[in-house]
Formats: sequence, structure tokens, C-alpha cells
Amino acid sequence: MKTLSIDVRRAEPQDARAISETHRLAWQHTYAGIIPHRALTQMIERRGESWWRKATRGPATLLVLDVAGTVAGYATLGLNRARALPQEGEIYELYLRPEDQGIGLGRMLFGEARRLLKSLGCNGLVVWCLEENENASDFYRNHGGVDFCEGMESFDHRQLKKIGFIWS
Repeated sequence: MKTLSIDVRRAEPQDARAISETHRLAWQHTYAGIIPHRALTQMIERRGESWWRKATRGPATLLVLDVAGTVAGYATLGLNRARALPQEGEIYELYLRPEDQGIGLGRMLFGEARRLLKSLGCNGLVVWCLEENENASDFYRNHGGVDFCEGMESFDHRQLKKIGFIWS
């Protein structure tokens, strides 16, 4: 019998190519039809392998979900950027390859990101997602997030509402 290894660990520079590919696939799958095509393509192209290699060195923490040696997902996290909110930690991004969604891996990555923020002394957590991204909204609600605040993001002159989910 073969054992499948699943691990959440800090990203290393040699993970950059795999993270870049995971980012591209996840964002195309998640945001096609939500973010205008040109803006989405530009955002994805800006985050190539060299961008992710730099990201492994901070200032945000970058975690990868490693499934049998393949990067199936990633999360970026650090201090809350919204000074008006009392939550100290923030998960900036959490994405999985489309084929790895819906089987509990997101829960695992989210749990590890939350544990890491707590171990760093962060009280409370905020996560933002676009309102039209119903999969993410449902995920955060199902994991105890409270829909607490709203904001707007501009993508190629299109305004999209974002929701801030909090955990105290």
C-alpha cells in the first residue's frame, strides 16, 4: 500500500515555479467571468516565477500545501493591513489548484495558516474575498467567519465589492 504525503510548510525559493503555476490555474478558474479578462491576465502575468521567488523571502509568510511533492495550494499571511479593524492577523491569499478543491485540502491549509498566525501572537484574523466569489464566501462562512465589513476593488475600471470575514 502506498502512503500519500500531505504537508503544509513554508515556501522555499525552489517552489517558485510551482507556486506560479498554481497561482495561474487557481486565479483563471476562480476569477474568469468576475474580474475583466485583461485585468486578470495582467495580474497573473505580473506574478511569474521570479515574483514568487522574492515572495518566499518575505515580508509576508508564504505557505505551500505539498501533496506528494506537488504544490497543490498556497497561502500568504501576516499582519492585518486594515488598521480600522481590531483583528491583528490577516490571510491575504489562499488558493488551491482547481483539481485539488473540494476534498478538504483547503481546510487543512486554512487551519495551518490560522495556527501560525496565532503562534505569532496575532489575536483575531481577517480574510477578504470578492463578493462574487461564492465558493470563497461559502468556505469562510462554513469555517466560522463572520461577514463583518465591505470594501471595493477596482479592476480595469470595474468596481467589485469585497467582503471582510473576521474571526475573533
